[in-house]
Amino acid sequence: MNPISLCYHDVLVPGVEQESGFPGADAGTYKLDLCQFRDHLAQLPAVADSKWNSVFDQHLPLLTFDDGGSCSLRIAEELERVERRGIFFVTTGLVGRTGFVTEADVRELHARGHMIGSHSCSHRGRMSEMEPERIRQEWQMSMDKLASITGSAIRLASVPSGYYAPKVATEAANSGITHLFTQQPTINIRVVDGCSVIGRYTVRRWTPSESIRSLANGESHARVQQRIQWETRAVAKNLLGRRYTSLRGWYFRATHSWRQDSHPQAQPAGVNGGGHDASR
Repeated sequence: MNPISLCYHDVLVPGVEQESGFPGADAGTYKLDLCQFRDHLAQLPAVADSKWNSVFDQHLPLLTFDDGGSCSLRIAEELERVERRGIFFVTTGLVGRTGFVTEADVRELHARGHMIGSHSCSHRGRMSEMEPERIRQEWQMSMDKLASITGSAIRLASVPSGYYAPKVATEAANSGITHLFTQQPTINIRVVDGCSVIGRYTVRRWTPSESIRSLANGESHARVQQRIQWETRAVAKNLLGRRYTSLRGWYFRATHSWRQDSHPQAQPAGVNGGGHDASR
């Protein structure tokens, strides 16, 4: 069985002056507190070899982090405590801005053995609706910037906000990307023009530790649950179009589910981790 890929975003820790990542109600649903993140890490299988070499080693769950929030180095510290490394997908147009990593942060993550990937240049718009030339520009500009920062070629990327279409993978392949991560909850890997398209299981503030353990252990019911929820949202997006994003934002603002002082489990019944499908 292919390894499970988990999609995280921000982890908020005490003492951080600026909130990491994007602001707003929808973005807040992807922000975990430090204790919750540590509980998640505790559910993962132990790393057999302390001389950890690659995120693709040992068929362990892949831990990925989208956007490039300013909390990335603190996340790295938590991963390293349990002998792990992660994949950090950075939005290069936001590097150095409030709430996001600096160039020095990206270099340090790379030097400490974490993998760096592209999360596009701008994180604007829906890639699935862009013209191929624009998609290629988003990938290429981002990869060139990250390569100049790290001194290494960039071959990994993730699709912003989950707006994937085959042409997104085609242009990723044309830009030199070999592994493209989406937010479709699946362990199946497709190959598009030589680029491996890898699904992920998205983690939200209300995702319980038990779900992480089930996913990491390869239990099918946990995967099926996310798949059903993802497909339900896909139907809603198709029916509502761009109204889906505004209605979704209204819902999260109304329920205050994004607030830091809310309990991770205090969410509507039946809600679990799902695809990151709203534009920011």
